Amino acid sequence: MTDANDDYVYDEASGDWITAAEAAVNARTAETIEVRDAVGNVLADGDSIITIKDLKVKGAGQTLRKGTVIKAIRLTGDAQEIDCRYEGIKGLVLRAEFVRKH
Repeated sequence: MTDANDDYVYDEASGDWITAAEAAVNARTAETIEVRDAVGNVLADGDSIITIKDLKVKGAGQTLRKGTVIKAIRLTGDAQEIDCRYEGIKGLVLRAEFVRKH
């Protein structure tokens, strides 16, 4: 039974009104997507990675050579995509299957 003073929020996934406490629990479970590199290591925001093969970067006219170190990655929420910064390339997104944790 819920208290009359509970706040309710609309859950777009289910289409129902749920309590704020339920929404917080649902948000925490949705954030637990694990991103694993080519060898199975779990990646996290801020990790450094190394490319495991030469990667041609579309639109940049560059190739990231095997062994290139990229620091301070950011996870995108997708199970296979990693947002990276590398000099000369804006908006670099790599697939986790082509990197390993440094």
